Amino acid sequence: MAKRQALGRGLSALLENANTLQPKDTIIEKTTIGNVAGPIAMLSITQIEANPFQPRTTFDQTALRELASSIETHGIIQPITVRKVGASKFQLISGERRFRASQLAELDEIPAYIRTADDQAMLEMALVENIQRENLDPIEVAISYQRLIEECELTQEQLSVKVGKSRSAVTNFLRLLKLPAEVQVGLIEKKISMGHARALVNAGNETVQVGLYRRILQEDLSVRKIEELVRGAQPGTAKKKSTKSELSLQHQKAQAELRLMYGRSTSIKRTDEGKGKIEIAFASDDELEQILDLLNK
Repeated sequence: MAKRQALGRGLSALLENANTLQPKDTIIEKTTIGNVAGPIAMLSITQIEANPFQPRTTFDQTALRELASSIETHGIIQPITVRKVGASKFQLISGERRFRASQLAELDEIPAYIRTADDQAMLEMALVENIQRENLDPIEVAISYQRLIEECELTQEQLSVKVGKSRSAVTNFLRLLKLPAEVQVGLIEKKISMGHARALVNAGNETVQVGLYRRILQEDLSVRKIEELVRGAQPGTAKKKSTKSELSLQHQKAQAELRLMYGRSTSIKRTDEGKGKIEIAFASDDELEQILDLLNK
């Protein structure tokens, strides 16, 4: 089998001497970009091992095959990033989809940036790159945020700066991890939307959250409907309803007399504390004037 050219046209155009394949481990360009430790190198696929800190555990096989086909046609436009862990061994920091697709495309070599990073810095770089570049589901993003906070000792404010999101957006993702496992799986499997999940976070205890989640699936409830149901279940709303007081017989009689007097729907509303109001309904300006005349008599 003829050896495939790993470099894409975009990258090859940047390298004056990229017309022929480079020997293994040959450095083909010197550069300094952020934390990149100098070179871009052509590395043998067999020299590279997976990143143990990779936050994504599953990859869409169809999407990988499509990327592999693109690589076979166009080569690799963007090098992967690795760190050196032995005499001839490298470990992925980022670019695992490109690496896996290159394996499917049966490439012998792959262009790579070589960085110097300890495990914590490596974890941070891998997580931040994945959050920014990969199509992670909301729970994977939330887990990545949580790992950055716990394992890289970042505050939410520092994290928001690193990932380019507002602090409130970061907080909303982190709150998803408080949902019951059943709801989290539903979000991962796209049975519910991010909007549904955010509403369920505020729904109360786990039993209520799971119950509302199952209603979403059974009744195909919209995000707005769930938000209305959640608001209706808030303690403040229930407390407000509980303060209403049943009218005494005397007040019921007075309410009936008012209705007879004004000829419209009239009601007396009273709380346990003795507060309340009298409401007289009217259907037009003329009826309002009639009511006002009666009140002034």
